[in-house]
Amino acid sequence: MQMPSKFRTYCPYCRTHQIHAVEKVKKGKTTNLHKVERQKATRTHIGNRGKFSKIPGGDKPTKRINVKYRCEICKKAHLRPAFRISKFELVEK
Repeated sequence: MQMPSKFRTYCPYCRTHQIHAVEKVKKGKTTNLHKVERQKATRTHIGNRGKFSKIPGGDKPTKRINVKYRCEICKKAHLRPAFRISKFELVEK
C-alpha cells in the first residue's frame, strides 16, 4: 500500500482540518518487566513444560501497522486504529 507522506485530515487538537505529516511508528524498547518475560525466566529448566513451545510457529502473512499523524500547525501527533497490511510505503506527492 502506498500512502502519501503529507495530506489534509482532521486534527483533534486544533479541531479543524490541517495538513498532517505521516510517519510509521517504530517498535519501542523492550523491558523485562512484563509478566510473561518473568514467567519465561523462571521456567528455564531442562525440557519443555508446555506453555512456551520450542517449535517455531512462523510469522503471520500480514503485520499490523501503526501510523502516526503529526499536525503541521500545532505539531501534536495522534494515532488511529492500527490496520493489517503486507507492504507499506510512504510516497511524496
